[in-house]
Amino acid sequence: MEDSIFKFFGSQTRTVILYIPSSGSEQDLLLYRHILAQHRYRVTVLEDRKLSEHEIPNPDELSSWDLLICLSSSKADHESCLNRVESHGATLLQKANAVPQIQRLLCRKEGLCQIVRTFPDVHLPVALSACPESNIVPLHTMKSQDDNRRTSFTQMLHRPIETAQQHPSPAKDTFKIQDISVIIKVYVLVTSLTPLRAFIHSTAVVWYPPKKKHFSFKLQAFFETVLKGSSPQQALEDMKEAITKLLLITEVFSEAPSSGPKASSQCSSCFQMLTFDVGLSRSMDPVILEVHEHFDFQADGESDFQDQTVKETVLGDTFRILLSNQSSSSTFFEALQNVYRSTGIKQEHLPKESDHCLTLEELNPLINFVKELQNLGQYEVLFPSAVPKTHFLMHDLYRMVNPGEKLGSILAVHWLLSNLLEQLHVINKVPRANLPKGQNKDSRNVPWMKTKWSSLRTGYSEKGGMKTRSSAIREKHEGLRFLNLAKEIHCSHDKDSLPHIKQIFTNPRLDLNPNFDPEIKEYYSEVPFDVVTIKIRAEPANCRCEVHLDEKNGPSVANYPLGLGINRINILVTDRSQSLHEVVSMYKIIIYREDRPSLPLFDDFMVCGFVQDCGTLIHPEEPCGLQPLSADYLSAISEPQLKTCETGDTKGQWIVPCLSCSDNRTCDWRQITWQPHDCQYPIVNKPELQQCVKNKKVLFIGDSTNRGMMYYLIERVNETLQEWQKAHDMKFYHNVNNGDTFISYSYYPQFWIDVKQRPTFEEALEQLLLRSQPLENTDQTILVVGGVQWLNFNHLHIIQKVLKRANLPNILVVIKSLGMGFHLPVDGVHFLSPAEVRDLWKENQAILNTAKQYGYEVVDTFIITMGRYKEFLQGKCGCHFHEVVKSKASEGGSPMAMMLSRPYALGKFFNSQSNLMKLQAYASNSQSPYHVRGPINQEVNRGFRLVSQGRLI
Repeated sequence: MEDSIFKFFGSQTRTVILYIPSSGSEQDLLLYRHILAQHRYRVTVLEDRKLSEHEIPNPDELSSWDLLICLSSSKADHESCLNRVESHGATLLQKANAVPQIQRLLCRKEGLCQIVRTFPDVHLPVALSACPESNIVPLHTMKSQDDNRRTSFTQMLHRPIETAQQHPSPAKDTFKIQDISVIIKVYVLVTSLTPLRAFIHSTAVVWYPPKKKHFSFKLQAFFETVLKGSSPQQALEDMKEAITKLLLITEVFSEAPSSGPKASSQCSSCFQMLTFDVGLSRSMDPVILEVHEHFDFQADGESDFQDQTVKETVLGDTFRILLSNQSSSSTFFEALQNVYRSTGIKQEHLPKESDHCLTLEELNPLINFVKELQNLGQYEVLFPSAVPKTHFLMHDLYRMVNPGEKLGSILAVHWLLSNLLEQLHVINKVPRANLPKGQNKDSRNVPWMKTKWSSLRTGYSEKGGMKTRSSAIREKHEGLRFLNLAKEIHCSHDKDSLPHIKQIFTNPRLDLNPNFDPEIKEYYSEVPFDVVTIKIRAEPANCRCEVHLDEKNGPSVANYPLGLGINRINILVTDRSQSLHEVVSMYKIIIYREDRPSLPLFDDFMVCGFVQDCGTLIHPEEPCGLQPLSADYLSAISEPQLKTCETGDTKGQWIVPCLSCSDNRTCDWRQITWQPHDCQYPIVNKPELQQCVKNKKVLFIGDSTNRGMMYYLIERVNETLQEWQKAHDMKFYHNVNNGDTFISYSYYPQFWIDVKQRPTFEEALEQLLLRSQPLENTDQTILVVGGVQWLNFNHLHIIQKVLKRANLPNILVVIKSLGMGFHLPVDGVHFLSPAEVRDLWKENQAILNTAKQYGYEVVDTFIITMGRYKEFLQGKCGCHFHEVVKSKASEGGSPMAMMLSRPYALGKFFNSQSNLMKLQAYASNSQSPYHVRGPINQEVNRGFRLVSQGRLI
């Protein structure tokens, strides 16, 4: 019998209708579909046009659903969907995320103001500054009526103010919106309005209005942080109490006998996702500013809320509560039997006509509540509550409404829910929320709930009058002691769970392969080209453990840049109970970021050019993105005798063949090339290059971008790259060009060393020159200086000073200028705003001009990298456009060699022999152990001028 009842309540067809308005978010739609698919629900998307009056959906489409979700964030969209829910009339087992009474009372300014003015003695901390003048008056100002002439509740609420005694409105001057120092977005899930079942999520969004900054926080941790020496638990309880009061009043309104026909036809299984905007004054007193009829994750009005993981976490826990059928029928009926067995007051509260037999309608909220309790996730119970003063308030409110015969049945269900909560905590042997201190013992031995409910029952006079204000004050002092002492129960104490994480959260969401399983330690995922960062957070399964990213002391949540190709992220689980925080396990995520979407080159193509990407405008006044190139321009740059560029900072643009310059997905990005406007960088074959650098010494000083240029030069001269490492000190290579060329390298700046102990640029340069001796004071010695963004004017002066002091003023100096990088908001490195990136362009131009005044050669890497800044490779800075990889000779040659074997019809410009030679020159030797890849790095090196005997490299 028991199993049959549970099977009945779990017999849904698992079909959901997602209603999305025309203004709905496609990203939200994908997220909801993903979550619902995890619960094995079949999703039907119903667009806004199908809900219009001109097109009525198929009746079967709207009758066979188990769940209806209104995927909207505006009040107008909610009203449209709300009307559908009301007109359809949900059955016992159908759910919809719309409770009309809640939306029209709590989520409308007029309704919220009506509540506050009707119940002044409840002392609701609600902001009144926006409330219009109203005819609504407090209940206790009404003259008492005889029972046979009792004024209806609705009449009392809307009686004209002239017919009642004047009652001063709550002082509006006591609260000013300017007093708010912080706003908390609190997420509350109401799974039933009558009887009220509500849950509050442990995660909230905290917003600082003056600075318009927001971040996610655990509610408990937030109050403990801002109220270290005060009463954080009391402040949190005050906020919960304010929310609970509003919800209880809404229940009472919905049950008022004259509240309209819709009250009697409530959807018993409908639910409401609510966001309470709670303002905290400087004294940290909570004030409810607004209630949203949806989960509002856009804390400051931005179109893209950065912390997507909050949305995924809250929605994931929400549908876990609503949809999970993981519940034990034996546990439920054991708890229900204990309720009847442990108290002697059931006769007074249960409807006499029931004879202790519950109907399916009466069982439904009880069974749903048990399922909810066993699938809380990071939610905790807000109501039912075991705090006595909350039940005093509920009884007071219902006595005001006095719905007659309904009072007994409603309070009976409330009584059952509260006792079920108590008994389930006993059965499951877990700490209980909302219980007074010292009451975490078996309630069968401590009849605490019996005593409290008995006092509630006898606390009213036979006439049904309200408790006196003095009595309420006495209860307030008692109620202050009843604090929620239970912490969030969402981790395990089982030793077997030590090496596991419970879940991985990412923004944007990754489709992990395989699907996440705590037992599986390695995952793979792919993201499209435009996804350049990923935010990752994970939660440990065990309460003793912590999660860190990349290293034992790394962050628990971080934003990562995603370079093209393979990206590896390690998630470490550490045992914090150990003094050294021992690593107990490691999860690995490999994320492959795809190249630009590309089409093979067709015969009918046009040539497009671009300098800057529209995503980051360096020159707002100039065009961005692909622009069609004129026939005259193409003819000029295709001339075989096009002159050689004289400097490495000649202005130019990227050119690429496309079917259309208005759609970058139609381009063959493999054929892209950098083209100076009126000249060309010549292609130097291997023999010429070897002769050019013969008997020369090439010294590099700079960061990893300079190191990449060095390895690229070594590979081109030797045809192979036999040795490679991420050198962060000095390296010397004597085996270049059969021993005829010497190359040295010094890493600068050594940012990981304390500033006071870090070698200065002058010291680093002197050491490089000293350890590279002997050096000739001619252009046979070449010094290459540069990096991403550390170089400035002062360094140019230091170079001149050091070379003069070392008697080397006549050597060839090449300055590699600044480049794009640090433009992504990732953890562990600084971040440049778009305005700061534009300033970087100006600084770069000044460095180039100053370097040429000193007589140095220059290579402008900024103009080459700024249009393709999204094509960075691995590295937190987002500044690496080269990567040293292991060659795979067994795979049949390099990707470049494979590309050259394809018979493309390249057309007038792209089919020229010079460009074919250029591509062939950059193809790697398949027998080389290592290979420097990166097409942008290749173009940078083309501009890298090693001047000797008129040769350009």
